[in-house]
Amino acid sequence: MYSSPFNSFQGSSSSPTMEQNNEDVEQLNYNEERADEMSEEEIEIIEDDGNEGGQQVDGDGGAGPFEKKQRKKKSSIWDDMTEVVLDNGTVKVKCNHCKELFTKSTTGATSQHKRHLTSCLQRKMAIGEQSKQKQQVLSFTEGGSDGITSITNFSYDHAKVRELASHMILEHEYPFSMMEHVVFNKFMKAVSPFYKKINRQTVKEDCMSTYTIEKRKLKSLLKGAGRISITTDLWKSGQKIQYMVVTGHFIDSDWVLQKRVLNFCNVSPPHTGVIIADALSKCFIDWGIENKVASITVDNASYNDVCIRRLREDFSLRKRLSIGGKIFHVRCCAHILNLLVQDGLGQLGGVIDVVREGIKYLNNSEFRLLEFAKIKKQLQLPSRKLILDCPTRWNSTYLMLASGLEFKDVFPRYADIDPGFHYAPTDFEWMKVEEVCKFLGIFHEITDMISGSEYPTANIFLVELYRIKELLNEKALDPFEHIRAMAGSMSAKFDKYWGESNVLLSLGAILDPRYKMFLINHAFPVIYGEDAAPRFMAEIRDILYELYNEYVDCHVVSHSEQQRQVVKRRQNEGSTSSSKKQKMTAPAVLTGKEKFHMHVSEIDRAPPEKSDLDVYLEESRYACDARANLDVLGWWKGERLRFPILSRMAADILSVPVTTVASESTFSAGGRVIDDRQASMSVETVQMLLCGNDWIRSLHGLKNKSRESLDVAESITFEEVELPESFND
Repeated sequence: MYSSPFNSFQGSSSSPTMEQNNEDVEQLNYNEERADEMSEEEIEIIEDDGNEGGQQVDGDGGAGPFEKKQRKKKSSIWDDMTEVVLDNGTVKVKCNHCKELFTKSTTGATSQHKRHLTSCLQRKMAIGEQSKQKQQVLSFTEGGSDGITSITNFSYDHAKVRELASHMILEHEYPFSMMEHVVFNKFMKAVSPFYKKINRQTVKEDCMSTYTIEKRKLKSLLKGAGRISITTDLWKSGQKIQYMVVTGHFIDSDWVLQKRVLNFCNVSPPHTGVIIADALSKCFIDWGIENKVASITVDNASYNDVCIRRLREDFSLRKRLSIGGKIFHVRCCAHILNLLVQDGLGQLGGVIDVVREGIKYLNNSEFRLLEFAKIKKQLQLPSRKLILDCPTRWNSTYLMLASGLEFKDVFPRYADIDPGFHYAPTDFEWMKVEEVCKFLGIFHEITDMISGSEYPTANIFLVELYRIKELLNEKALDPFEHIRAMAGSMSAKFDKYWGESNVLLSLGAILDPRYKMFLINHAFPVIYGEDAAPRFMAEIRDILYELYNEYVDCHVVSHSEQQRQVVKRRQNEGSTSSSKKQKMTAPAVLTGKEKFHMHVSEIDRAPPEKSDLDVYLEESRYACDARANLDVLGWWKGERLRFPILSRMAADILSVPVTTVASESTFSAGGRVIDDRQASMSVETVQMLLCGNDWIRSLHGLKNKSRESLDVAESITFEEVELPESFND
């Protein structure tokens, strides 16, 4: 006989409370059946035992001396049912729990009433409440990082379930209809019999409520933040709607770099710089950060130049630009690297096209892949897949060439058995591919390094920029003509974008205790040449001190305001005398502690012999292993008492991202949310889902690193061509 694997769960309930409910119901049914089996003599003995002293107890509890005595009701159903007389005089039996009426049998039979009580849901719930008072169900709540687990009495909270369901939908990018899936609801019923089904409209409204709550929290967080850096980009969805994402980057009170998606909104055409600037201004005002924006990182699209110029003018009128706006416009370094490498690859179009078309030819037929895999197995090559690139993404082109290089011995052998395969590069062409891969491998590593948003990037790119320029200078003298051509084309693009003073990258490097001015002195002669380097070095030093003096002025103003607040508070307190007149005329009295604090503040405001910046630059650099990943923000947090002004400046500079990867990763999420089945969603719903996704991940402490690495991989847009493992010889 077949036994189901789920049979072991039959008869069990999901909680001790439900088990107790079933036991109580079964016991009551047993008592009722036992009462029917007892003889009248046994019942009378029980009645006599309950009526000691010879007192007569009437069935209705109140029969007069001239009334016929009613027979006592023996069945236990009357503990849960009552006889009632309707207006027309009909006698009915009413369930005390669900209030349902039944016909009273003239023979006194109670079987139908017993059957009802056995299945009455309201009665089961009442028995459950009684049992709940006897034994509580324990609920275990996992603690945070301290690992402490709290134990409390379980109480089903449907409001909390709805709240967490909205978090689940937002974080995991589930459709609203998931809450109506049949098996999901059965699963939830098995988890808790108290669970109530949530329909798609309810969960959508709950997601909107969560979005509103988290937006209010984020506004409060931004209010306490210092300066905020912005990344933004445009993206066209499958709805044919153009969206703009706005992401804010800032350092919180714990000196942790934070990233939040502020807006994911529709921008109506035409997408000119003026319209985009207006949309950004509305976003800043909505979030209350119009006076806190320190920089905006964008790609090299022409409309972005117009947009940033318009915003810089607006900020200048409000006098909210630091150092004349020299770090306000940040160009995406990853985008510049893409342009730079694409120019270099343009010098090798022939061999790249041969490899690409060869992989396409193989991928168009399963039989071709099988034959190709046979040869690979004969040569005992470990690699199992080819990569087909996206021509506009140099990262994917590099990966395609690197994967093809591993099969360079297979291509000519396959050409011998397939007359239609004309895509076998020559040995010289494979040598060119190998040299190009070595060359581009460095750029691939640098792109991965600067594409993070969970750690500062402004301090780590200058040293890589120096490495790139040094490599280009070296390859300009390479014996191979195609490498020299690549290096020459890439050097021209390098000088176009990085041939002038790179203020943000230089300031970030100086504020890294591992580099300070040592890196500037070493890298600038390579990047700008021996003749121009001293001029750029002096310019960066002047900008550094100009920015520091702005922070000193803000620090002095802040201290003065604090002192005024102390004096004002003491004046408002007045004298403690009971006389009203004395209260009005008594002078404000400062405590000794407050007077000393004011004296020390005066000393602090006085210019010291050496500023924080002078002391920092004169000290030796922080020595550590070259491969070690220093937590730069953590270092400044530990030194904030020694460098109170400079540490604040460092936090603001280090929070500026040098790429727009944080915004592009949101577009990857947008492509998953706005699929073919959900293309009809309104722009408000799209913004709620994508902003809510980012905020809920932060709320629950879910790291975005793994998600962003996935998003970066998706942005490369390549196709993996798997080779079959098994085939018939």
